[in-house]
Amino acid sequence: MTRRSCTLYAVGIICATLLVVGFGLVVGQVFRTLMHNRLKKELVLVEGSRVFESWKTPPPPVYMEYFFFNVTNVDEFLGGAKPEVKQVGPYTYREYRYKDNVSMVDNGTKVSAYTIKSFVFLREKSVGDPTEDMITTVNIPAWAVMTKVKGSFWKSNLVSIWMNSIGSGLFTTRTVQELLWGYEDPLLVRVSSSNPDVERVFGLMYKKNESHSGEFVYHTGEQNYMDYGRVATWKGESKLNFWTSDQSNNINGSDGSAFHPLLNKDERIYIFTPDLCRSIYMEFEKDVEVKGIPAYRFTPPRSVLASKEENPANEGFCVHPKECLGTGLLKVSPCRKGAPVVASFPHFHLADSKYVDAIEGMTPQREHHQTYLDLNPTTGVIVRANKRAQVNILISRISGFPKTRGLNDTIFPVMFLNESVVIDDVSAARVQKLLLIVTLVSNFPLIIVGLGTIMLIVFIILLAKARKQKNEVKRIVFTKPLYATSTEDDTSYSPVSDKEKEDPQNGTFIGLTPKPETQA
Repeated sequence: MTRRSCTLYAVGIICATLLVVGFGLVVGQVFRTLMHNRLKKELVLVEGSRVFESWKTPPPPVYMEYFFFNVTNVDEFLGGAKPEVKQVGPYTYREYRYKDNVSMVDNGTKVSAYTIKSFVFLREKSVGDPTEDMITTVNIPAWAVMTKVKGSFWKSNLVSIWMNSIGSGLFTTRTVQELLWGYEDPLLVRVSSSNPDVERVFGLMYKKNESHSGEFVYHTGEQNYMDYGRVATWKGESKLNFWTSDQSNNINGSDGSAFHPLLNKDERIYIFTPDLCRSIYMEFEKDVEVKGIPAYRFTPPRSVLASKEENPANEGFCVHPKECLGTGLLKVSPCRKGAPVVASFPHFHLADSKYVDAIEGMTPQREHHQTYLDLNPTTGVIVRANKRAQVNILISRISGFPKTRGLNDTIFPVMFLNESVVIDDVSAARVQKLLLIVTLVSNFPLIIVGLGTIMLIVFIILLAKARKQKNEVKRIVFTKPLYATSTEDDTSYSPVSDKEKEDPQNGTFIGLTPKPETQA
């Protein structure tokens, strides 16, 4: 066997081996499965894991923006006119958060922690000074007290007298600083004198700076990667007790800081938020890219805050049938000590149009008022997020309070917030490196198939050359005897005589004579 034949056979065998092995690995997804199993083991909330430290102290900066609705026609509204508001903001704070008192429980399958949050004002990202800018808005302490004593003739009249004596109206004008971080309200001071359980200070973010919202216990994901970051208990309870159905009281999903890896577009992402006193869900909307990292965008659909008629599963969030609100609203009074607080998306985004039409100045826009999460599907890492929520007060006619006599039921906007985060460059580079490794390892069978394809092309070229050379050899072997003899070199063509002889039948002929031997 010639060297050329050996090369041809070797290339053919290598080509066949690479293609068979490569296609087998592609079909079996062996390397992809191995890589995914590795991710499931590494992305767990245990000491020494790839994500544990960043989970305890998230590196990307978080910003909290507050927008207020300044009421411009209080007197006209109290006289029966449509309320007019003007959005003022943002007042931006840098939010620092970290997990405190972290400890492993249940043999390392769960981890408990408190999330501490603190806020630092950023003047360069704000429209003004919160200590100076004044906002006219609903007097939330007054409405909370009036709602609390509603139905009691004596208490209602007593509170009405107190409000008149101290000049506490249905609306108030306060600085942004006071509305956010607290001020001593004269009506609450008066009420607390007879009821020590009543807080004298009111603020939308009162006691939320350098504080936590209770102890969380999370699943580490070690037993099942789908449980990674999922809340097991909050304040020692695995269920809530604010609502009227088990489904509504379930604590589902994570707290919004961690999501399991290997996400797919068909699943629902559940998040438990203490601010809303419930779990909400989000669904896939579209593919996006943030700093070169591919991500799935998840957003809450309309059904999350839909009315019980539109979504029967939400019936449990109606504590009293008469207090059920329309689509886009959630009355959170049960976890706000009975205060008439209503949550929604900013500018009543995804809500019934009647709530938008009731307030002059409401302009819902998906781009500016939508809540969303951009998650890398491979790792579950948050690459960008905007959590937006609006605080509203339900105001209505309350017996015993003459000032409310001319009012109709109105969902009055007070303020909305936007909690945003974008992955930092260092973390983005780390995620990109991890994704590159995952991609290379997962696609290694394709590399083998590619090499097999290259070898197949080489094999075809070599085979074609071999066939061509073989055909040339055959042509030489079969055609050479017709034109030459073995004594070709020993003979020469020469005339028989000096004059060529003429054959009357065959014409001129040439005779062959031996070559004369050369004399040395």
